Amino acid sequence: MNSQSFVRAVSKLSFEHAFNPYTDRCEIFDRSDAPQTRTAALSAMLESATSAPVDAIWIGRDLGYRGGRRTGLALTDEVNAHAHMSRWGVEIDRPTVGDVVAERTAAVIWAILGKIDARIFLWNVFPLHPYEPGKPFTNRNHNAAERRAGEDILAMLIELLRPQRIFAIGNDAAKTMTRLDTRLQVIPVRHPSYGGQTQFLDRIREAYSLPAAPSPVMPILL
Repeated sequence: MNSQSFVRAVSKLSFEHAFNPYTDRCEIFDRSDAPQTRTAALSAMLESATSAPVDAIWIGRDLGYRGGRRTGLALTDEVNAHAHMSRWGVEIDRPTVGDVVAERTAAVIWAILGKIDARIFLWNVFPLHPYEPGKPFTNRNHNAAERRAGEDILAMLIELLRPQRIFAIGNDAAKTMTRLDTRLQVIPVRHPSYGGQTQFLDRIREAYSLPAAPSPVMPILL
């Protein structure tokens, strides 16, 4: 297993109502060479990641239409794509056109990642963008067949990078790591969406020995 064979395996994934950013092109927002650009970014980041020990893989659920569908980068929107690639010494042009799009989950992830000096690779249980039939700019949870394919890819990634530990962000990621049984240390973390932001940040601060969040300043009542 090497980075190029891994990228080929991801690129071959194809499911109905799922966008593969490494082979599919959005006719509205993508540049003409967007799939090639996203593939080149993933390949370069994997080459960098395999050059030295990796602290952890952070695993989310699947790509979102405001984030990974556009960037090809897990847990990363266009606002944070440059920061993501820079951590691996990669510099590749943006694959989309128009305004830069932000994603709430990515904003939380990168607010804390920016404070951590460690080799952390980001991935998802299902590495494509699943959407509702006929509505490409929506998000849906991946189905069982997609999950099984994603878990096979994830097992390949773990074999390739050999991280010291796994951060499973959300229930889907935690259940996947239970099924894979890699014997790695798995740290379950609350997903930052749907009211889980505080729990997510507190758990990451604890795991990386970061200072606690400052307490809010209460107004003085006279």
